[in-house]
Amino acid sequence: MGDATIPSPFRLASSRRETEDTWTLELRPEGEAPLAFEPGQFTMLHCFGAGEVPISVSGDPSRPETLVHTVRAVGSATRAICEAGRGQVLGVRGPFGRGWPVESAQGGDLAIIAGGLGLAPLRPAVYAALAARERFDRVILLYGGRTPEELLFRSELGGWQRSEELEYAVTVDAAGRDWRGRVGVVTRLIAEAGIEPARTTAFACGPELMMRFAVEALLEAGVDPAATYVSMERNMRCAVGHCGHCQFGPTFVCRDGPVFPWTEVGPWLSIREL
Repeated sequence: MGDATIPSPFRLASSRRETEDTWTLELRPEGEAPLAFEPGQFTMLHCFGAGEVPISVSGDPSRPETLVHTVRAVGSATRAICEAGRGQVLGVRGPFGRGWPVESAQGGDLAIIAGGLGLAPLRPAVYAALAARERFDRVILLYGGRTPEELLFRSELGGWQRSEELEYAVTVDAAGRDWRGRVGVVTRLIAEAGIEPARTTAFACGPELMMRFAVEALLEAGVDPAATYVSMERNMRCAVGHCGHCQFGPTFVCRDGPVFPWTEVGPWLSIREL
């Protein structure tokens, strides 16, 4: 969409509150072509006067006319973005980065493991896999949150739970008496999923600690580390590999990621200083 360093105007069509501090925004381009993207890619989302931040696209790749972002308000820029009113114009640069290899996973099983806000970058991969459902054997989605109130896309989760196209399980770290589901960390679900390692490609996204334990569980189950992918979040500023803020070992997350096979980033995640 033109110069990758200049934001294009997108108008906020709708905003839905997901949790106490997280909103899902639907944006439409102003006089621009639809923003086609691959599952797992991100944009630099700009609120004029407040700054810009890297946000993974959380919408359906088959509907590029609507750009969907799920944003947690944790700083001045993200708070301004989440507080934007309908009709307000935001700036968008992108899409950027390497996404989830959904197509190369076809022909076998796909296991998707999400923790907390990590479901947002994985949601397009779920859409893409379900759109090509006949090209996969099993599609498994395992999702964990801190509490039931902090789960994203709750109405959609119910549909996935009832779907015969998807094997779905959810757990939370802590819950009140009204919760009727699982309590415990998401990694416990991996051992119960009956994963067939030789035919499984795995995607994982969430806090780094959660991803490390999830990948450890996948590797213990026999999944090939080269077929295990994670999405990294680092301090991305330019999004085109020039500023160096997101350097991680020998790679730049904005340019070489944010999705990496475990064989590329696993050794670096064990170094505390990084």
